[in-house]
Amino acid sequence: MSLYAQEQPPAMPAPEPFIPSERTNLAPTTESWNGLYVKLRLADRWFWYQENHYRRRNSIDNRADFVGRMSQLYNRFGFTYLVNENFEVTFGPTMVWNFTPEPGNPNYVESTLEPRFWHQWLLIQPFGRVKLFHQFRFEHRFKRDNDFGAEYQYTDRYRYKVYAYIPINKPRMGNRTFFFSPSNEIFFETGSHITNILEENRIYTAVGYTLNNFMFFGGHMWTYGPTNIPATYRNRHIIRLNLFYTLDFRDRRNLRRSLAR
Repeated sequence: MSLYAQEQPPAMPAPEPFIPSERTNLAPTTESWNGLYVKLRLADRWFWYQENHYRRRNSIDNRADFVGRMSQLYNRFGFTYLVNENFEVTFGPTMVWNFTPEPGNPNYVESTLEPRFWHQWLLIQPFGRVKLFHQFRFEHRFKRDNDFGAEYQYTDRYRYKVYAYIPINKPRMGNRTFFFSPSNEIFFETGSHITNILEENRIYTAVGYTLNNFMFFGGHMWTYGPTNIPATYRNRHIIRLNLFYTLDFRDRRNLRRSLAR
């Protein structure tokens, strides 16, 4: 054997197999969301749209009381353009106030403002007596934690929601109709600080009633999604009560014209 033969390096140990962290599901929390929805028809193809929400969540020491602390004041506004009877586009600003997770704790700011710009596509699929909706919503958010000195961070959020209106006491949706409305919405989020693109999934089951220009509906929503802790997931049980008001200004203009003749 040559004196100049190179020594063989010692064998490297085989890499250990990757074992994903075991998923941890936190105990469920509770919240209460109350919402007002307004849609005003300004012209044949243009609407004014807005949402105003008052949201509370459970107390720190009681996960089941639904209303122990303030959570959010949520205000969404926009203009809707009706492309055709089964497709519309909406865009506008959103202003959200996020309240402290621990009321009275001096380490947290009482509330922070979260501005957003949003736009969405809404596709409507009639299936006989049922109306099926596909909602694609895009949000561009500037958000910060309630910690003192926390900086704003930018994220993009992508939402897809499928929901239906199913009349109960009439063959089609109309005035004085009881209805059932199931929905499922999934959220994705991207940003320089985002580690999990999946943000949340929401399953909402509502019942409602229409009366003239009003729609009353409410029910239970269950949400599931990751937290900032790897492999740790949270879930919430939320009671939602909503009022939807619509008004067509074209009817009022036509009435004024007929009275003026």
